[in-house]
Amino acid sequence: MQFRQQHLQQQHLHQPARPADAEMAGPFPPDLHDVRHLKLKAGLLLLWALVSFVATYFARDLQSLVVGGWPLGYWIAAQGAVVVFIGIVVVYCWAMNRFERQDAEAERQATAQAQAQGQGQVPVPVPVPVPVPASHDPRIHG
Repeated sequence: MQFRQQHLQQQHLHQPARPADAEMAGPFPPDLHDVRHLKLKAGLLLLWALVSFVATYFARDLQSLVVGGWPLGYWIAAQGAVVVFIGIVVVYCWAMNRFERQDAEAERQATAQAQAQGQGQVPVPVPVPVPVPASHDPRIHG
């Protein structure tokens, strides 16, 4: 047992030092965490919490309002939350596509401006592969 502990301590001493910025490295590029994305995520999460907890909390108070022959509290509990959640996903997809288009346009403008100034070659960022969930893989679903 002591031999194993000594061996592990020796291995730890012989490991190369990690650079200081290694802690900042992660699986996602830094632009996924800029202010636009964080505000979008916070807003949609707040909407989710309001629909999940606040609307259902007041569902009994909404029983007096009738929509389509059923109390409004029933519609909110049974259907409304699902519709809002689908809406949240649609809004998130639309906003992220818009952000990506804006970022691509800004990158094109920066590249064109750098080339116009005669700075020569501008490094092209290497795209990071994004894993596709099996439910969205066209090879599986044809």
